[in-house]
Formats: sequence, C-alpha cells, structure tokens
Amino acid sequence: MFLTLSKILDVAVEPLAWALALLVLAALLRRRGWTPWVLAAIGVVQLAVFSMPRVANAVQRAAEAGAATTYRPDVVYDGVIVLSGMVNLEATREHGELDLTSSADRVVRAFELWRTGHARMIVLTGGPMPGGDSESDELRVALQRWGVPPDAILVDPASRNTRENAIETARLAAARNLRSLLLITSAAHAPRALGCFRAVGLAPEVLPVDRRGVRGGSFVPRTKALAESTAALHELAGRLVYWLMGYTR
Repeated sequence: MFLTLSKILDVAVEPLAWALALLVLAALLRRRGWTPWVLAAIGVVQLAVFSMPRVANAVQRAAEAGAATTYRPDVVYDGVIVLSGMVNLEATREHGELDLTSSADRVVRAFELWRTGHARMIVLTGGPMPGGDSESDELRVALQRWGVPPDAILVDPASRNTRENAIETARLAAARNLRSLLLITSAAHAPRALGCFRAVGLAPEVLPVDRRGVRGGSFVPRTKALAESTAALHELAGRLVYWLMGYTR
C-alpha cells in the first residue's frame, strides 16, 4: 500500500502534473467566464516558474539544507553504505551494460574510500529491476570489475525504498558485525535517509554527495531546471510523508 501511495505522490507533486490538471479543468469550465482563463494562466505560470534555473537552484538548496557531512577522514569504516538510485534501469536493460545517472557520485565515492583504505567493506542496498537483476547486483559486478574483491562487497538486492534500505542494511550489519558505518547518498536525500537508519537503531556517519543546489541562475525557463525542481519537490514531499509515517527519527 505504501509503495502505491508513494507512486501517486510522485505524480501529485510534479509542476507538470499541476499544469496539465489546471488546463484540463479550464477546458471543462470553458463556458464559465474568466474562470478557465485564470486556471490556465496559473498552470502555465507555475510551470514556467519551476522551469527557471534560479528557482530550481533555490528548491534544490532547500532540499539539501540539512545535509551536513560527518565523515571523518582519519577513520577506517567497517562499511560504507551506498543507497540505490544511480542506475538508468531502462538503458541498462535495453543495452545490457550498466548505465549510470548523475547520482553516480554515490558508488564512485564509496569505491574511492575502499581503494584508499578508508573502508573495509562496501554495502550496496536496494534497487530491484523488473525482469532482471537488482541495481545492487549490477553495481556489485561493476565494483568487482574495478578491482574490489567479492568478499569486500555486501548486497541487499530486494529493498524498494529508503525505509527498506535501512531495515535490510541493519540486518546485514548485524550479521557481519559491522560497527562503524558511513552512509553515502545524494545531499538532498541525506536527511531522510539518515532519519530512516536512526529509526532502525543504526547511527551511521553520513557523507552527502551529488550536490546540485547552487546560488543564482537564469530566469529563462529550461527543461533541465524543471526536472531539477521536480526532483527536489519529490524529496521534500517524501521527507514529510516519512516523518508522518514514523519512518524517520
């Protein structure tokens, strides 16, 4: 049920969905004087606003505001936890080769920490892929190709969201007696993710990566800016829902 509701929420917080809904409503009320024109104008204006790079940057900064780094370079961590969300599932399935998104900083940074001796193990969690292996399985193959031995990688292939990431990681950590943990995820996602891990009894340090919010930006609408605004709104809405459900602490 929660997964279904989360998919509905994904659509409900999209500026593009708001614009389409307002335009459809305006069409249905086309004989109601100025009302349809006002609704249509609101839809178009809000879509244009969220498409402005300056607005997208502001929303991204709001989502990343609570992402504080607690990583300590003088510590060798028992495990670095890499949350899923960096594999282009459609391209990977179609072409048969791992295709990473702009969130690839997560796995790259974990690999760097292992390679430089700052982490003993890499924990890959989540990302089931319809009709194929999980995202974590795909990343495990890539890490082994980069030189990480199989016994230095732990995989949770089944978790489907951040809460399940935390639950399954807690199980893996207990089974392998991993005590010092470092959580690596995108900066916007870090506050919600850390809250989920704390709620299941883990207290990892956190290394936010993939920061996107910068100061300034143009007022000229761009499709990329709309995508960035939408992603940040999704995260802020998800953070509220997780808090209301008691999934974060």
